[in-house]
Amino acid sequence: MKPRTFLSLLLWIAMTTGGATLSVADGRPDPVGGQVLIPDTSIEHADHIGRIAHTNTKILAFTGSIDSVHPPLGGGGREIAPGSSYFETPASLGCVYRLTSVSSAQIGCNPTDPTLLNPSGGARAIAIVDAYDYPTAFSDLQIFSAQFGLPAPTTANFQVVYATGTPPKADSGWGLEAALDIEWAHAMAPHAKIYLVEAASNSYADLLSAVNVASNYVAQAGGGEVSMSWGGSEFSFERFYDGYFTKTGVVYFAAAGDSAGTIWPSTSPNVVSAGGTTNSRDASGNLQAQLAWSSTGGGPSRYESRPSYQSAISQVVGNKRGTPDVAADADPNTGVWVYNVPDCNGWCIVGGTSVAAPVWSGIVNAAGRFSSSSQVELSTIYSNLGKAADFTDITQGSCGPHQGYVTGTGWDFCTGAGSAFGTKGE
Repeated sequence: MKPRTFLSLLLWIAMTTGGATLSVADGRPDPVGGQVLIPDTSIEHADHIGRIAHTNTKILAFTGSIDSVHPPLGGGGREIAPGSSYFETPASLGCVYRLTSVSSAQIGCNPTDPTLLNPSGGARAIAIVDAYDYPTAFSDLQIFSAQFGLPAPTTANFQVVYATGTPPKADSGWGLEAALDIEWAHAMAPHAKIYLVEAASNSYADLLSAVNVASNYVAQAGGGEVSMSWGGSEFSFERFYDGYFTKTGVVYFAAAGDSAGTIWPSTSPNVVSAGGTTNSRDASGNLQAQLAWSSTGGGPSRYESRPSYQSAISQVVGNKRGTPDVAADADPNTGVWVYNVPDCNGWCIVGGTSVAAPVWSGIVNAAGRFSSSSQVELSTIYSNLGKAADFTDITQGSCGPHQGYVTGTGWDFCTGAGSAFGTKGE
C-alpha cells in the first residue's frame, strides 16, 4: 500500500495496528465506520516538556473513504460524505453560539439546513501563531470560504507572516493545525483581517518569538486577538514567560489541551483558556445538548496563582489559576470541516481544543469591544459568569483524571463559564 496523504498514512497505521472503530459521540453509530486519529504533532514526549510545544488536534477518519469526504454547500444543503453524519459548518456553529439570528424553525442548528446564516461580524485583526510553513494557506482558505459562502480571502484581509523574515520548512500536522486555525477564526469573524504568523519551529523559543511578531501586527491594526492552539505540560519556570501575553490592545487565547490535566500557555493568567465541548445531535442532525468533551484539558494549575478575576470561584480553584475559562466544540466525533491540501488531500473532520481557541478568538473579535488586554477580557467574562443571556452553562458531562471533574451549574474545570450565547458576555 502506498499512502496518498498524511491522513492516509495515519489511517493505514491505525488499521494495521488494530485501532478500534469509534462511534459518533451522541450514540448514533457512523454507518461507514471511522477512527479518531492523533497526529504525531499532537503527541507530547517526556523530553519535550518546557522546550517544545505540541498541537491539540484529533482527526475523525472514515475507514476506507478518507479521500471522498465533502461538506455541504453554503450554510447548509446535502452533505456529500460517507454515511449520514452531521459535522459542524460555520453556519451551524454560528447558530449554536447565537452569532446569527435564529428563527424558531432553526433552533436545531442543523448543519444541513440551507436557511442557516453564516456569522457576519469581525473587524481589526486576529493573528494565528503556528510553527513551520503552510504553503497552500491562501488557496486552501479560498476553497474553504467558497464552499461555505464566506467572504473570500484577499491579500488585503489575509497575510502570511514569517516570524524570522524567511519561510520556515513545511511540516505535516502543523499544516493541518494552521488550516484549522485560520479557517475557523475566519468562519466566526469573517470581516477581521487574519494574519498567519509562522514560527521557525515548534520550540517555545521560536513560538514565543512569533507571538511577539503577531502581537505587534494586531496592535498596529488597532487591536484584536492572538490565537495559540499549541502548548504542553506545565513546567516550573513557565511563569517567567507569561509576560509574552501582555501587549496592550491584544487579547490572547490558548487551547486547554486534549487530555486530562493542564497545559501551558493555557494556564497563564494572561491568556483566555479555551476548553472543549461535544454537540449532541439527534438522528436528523438537530442539536439536543452541549456536553463537556470527556478528553478536554482543564484543572488547577500546578504553578500559576489564582488571578483576581477568579476570586468569585475561589471555592472551586483554591489558590491556583483554574482552566478553562470558556469552551467550544472540540470532540472530533462532532468536529468541524477543514480544507487542507498537503495533509488531507482536501477535506478533513477535525476536533481538539485547537478548534476552540480560534473559534473563541473569532467570537470575541465579532463582539467588537476590543479589550485592552486579556486581563480586561477575562474580567468581563467572569463578571458575566452565570448569566444565561451571555453563556450556555454546560451542566452535563465530565473530564479530567479518571473523569473526576463533573460539570454542574456555574463554572467548572471542564467547560469554565460555558460556551458562547451571543456576544454580550465577551
